[in-house]
Amino acid sequence: ALWVRVGLMPDCFAGVWGNHAHQDRNIIEPGDFEEGLKAASSIGDDRLQRMGRGYVQPESFTHGSSAQRVAWLQKGLESGDPTVCDTFRGQP
Repeated sequence: ALWVRVGLMPDCFAGVWGNHAHQDRNIIEPGDFEEGLKAASSIGDDRLQRMGRGYVQPESFTHGSSAQRVAWLQKGLESGDPTVCDTFRGQP
């Protein structure tokens, strides 16, 4: 559980960066956020394990499930505030 919490922080921080890249620099193109959310969904431990092993072992997760990764990325994207990325205290 500890590694999952640590592993989810970069997803949230990536969302914060995306928010600022869009708001402050206008360098995000249409569809970029959707592509990021799709990528986060495709690299969740559950999906990777299902593809590699054929079954899922949540107790062996190191980066979080697809749903968790998407939720934390989205939280960062929506808020733009790195203080919301405390995965040890908050929930997406």
